[in-house]
Amino acid sequence: MTEVTVKNGLLTSINLHVEDSGGTGRPVVLIHGWPLSGESWSEQTGPLAEAGYRVVTYDRRGFGSSDKPKGLGTSGYDYDTLAEDLHGVLTELDLNDVTLVGFSMGGGEVARYATKYDNERVHSVVFAGAVPPFMAKSDDNPDGPLDAETAEIFEAGVKNSRETFFDQFATQFFSANGVLVVTEDQRQQALALEAQADHRAELGCLNAFGTTDFRDDLKNISVPTLVIHGDSDGVVPFEGSGQRTHAAIAGSELVVVEGGPHGFNVSHAGEFNESLIAFLAK
Repeated sequence: MTEVTVKNGLLTSINLHVEDSGGTGRPVVLIHGWPLSGESWSEQTGPLAEAGYRVVTYDRRGFGSSDKPKGLGTSGYDYDTLAEDLHGVLTELDLNDVTLVGFSMGGGEVARYATKYDNERVHSVVFAGAVPPFMAKSDDNPDGPLDAETAEIFEAGVKNSRETFFDQFATQFFSANGVLVVTEDQRQQALALEAQADHRAELGCLNAFGTTDFRDDLKNISVPTLVIHGDSDGVVPFEGSGQRTHAAIAGSELVVVEGGPHGFNVSHAGEFNESLIAFLAK
């Protein structure tokens, strides 16, 4: 493990907590979802390393063991800034020919990175249960899976009853058709990761992934792409997200995991890992 210092602009810097398996294999950078940390990839790191890859995870700013900036309120968590953090990780570790794997809101960093950095250092990308192309439902985006009422409920829950909200959210995160498909221990592990997050970061990132339009960003992805999604995802429904991302990126591959909830990298880890490793080998 290590701490990587990344800079945003000329005067600000932040320390991000990084776990790096090391080795000479081609790098795979795993970008976690909300409101978790790099530890949420625990079902993937071992199998990927055993398959010969250099596996890197990092905690997004405000989450896990990374710095939690003071004085920004809920700002400072826009996707331009988050993509700059990702670029900082790649450059500080001197990673090249990288596969970026973005889960849930982490797919936003993958998409925005293509625009800001023209796929620099990138070999391929993976959108896993990811939020692109655009979550917010509107007249301009009628297929967006997040309506204004639900967004307001999420925000109010995080603001006013954080413990109760995240307890319910963790169940939804790992449920398919209303049925919890992981163990209670696995659900509690996710809650423990959430507890490490800064409250301002949770609200800032909630706004970012709920309102950021990635439709133009997807046009800039010119590397091999895998879209993998659970067909029973009740948090980021496949029809409004993964299906549309696959359609937007010419030549992208699509894997739909039957019975997979949002947290399908845990509940269906074997199938998830098999599909990911098969894609990486191409």
